[in-house]
Amino acid sequence: MGFEAEWIEQAALEDVHAAATPALVAALGLTKKTIGAALVSIASGLPGSTVYVNRAIGAGLAAAETEASVRDMVAAYRAVGVQRFLIHLHPEARPAELAEWFAAAGLRRARSWQKFRRGREAVPKIATDLRIAEIGLEHGEAFGRIAAGAFDLGEAVVPWLARLPGRPGWHVFMCFDGDTPAGIGALYERDGIATVEFGATAPAFRGRGSQGALLARRLERALDLGCRETFTVTGVAVPGDPQHSYKNILRMGFREDYVRENWAPERK
Repeated sequence: MGFEAEWIEQAALEDVHAAATPALVAALGLTKKTIGAALVSIASGLPGSTVYVNRAIGAGLAAAETEASVRDMVAAYRAVGVQRFLIHLHPEARPAELAEWFAAAGLRRARSWQKFRRGREAVPKIATDLRIAEIGLEHGEAFGRIAAGAFDLGEAVVPWLARLPGRPGWHVFMCFDGDTPAGIGALYERDGIATVEFGATAPAFRGRGSQGALLARRLERALDLGCRETFTVTGVAVPGDPQHSYKNILRMGFREDYVRENWAPERK
């Protein structure tokens, strides 16, 4: 098992940070640092639900962690008052004691994430009555609003995420009902691999094939760019969850790759 899926996801998260202006960095409490082998991404000014930003990725992959590096990761969040965050644990992360060290640092297993990959297979055709177009900064605010609502990121992230469309490496698509933005989907590509990010549909437009069509368009773009592999992720299947995203991913030709544990503080 290679680490390309982790690397491209981390690269996308780093570039989301890079899109922030100094004023946004200050207002949102944004910082990123390397602790041990992990990228530790922090947004202390955002709601506790903002685990898309408040998470650490890459622990134990480029190098083995130590008990001290694990403690430092947790301390980095607690020092700035972040109560809810995730530390991802890849199944090949080193050393084998990492889970024990996370538990000793006061973390518990949260819902794991299923990673998927697909190669250069043809993309299925998905029908929708919505119009789909690649967008630039002219639709940045609408992109930010749909993403903020779908991922519980809070209103304050809108001017930050609005800076992603048109940014190098990002290919951002939007579906429209007439001229009204209805859904979004982004692709981030670097060095011949890509990750699917920010797939969401505004509640009023769900059930019209938005997400399947947006995913198909992103995969077509990945093929056009010459990407050898494209990755994505969603929560593992759990009882009572309809798993719409999971099923849509499989329908589009992705295959299950590995399950990545998430470690988080206990909810209070």
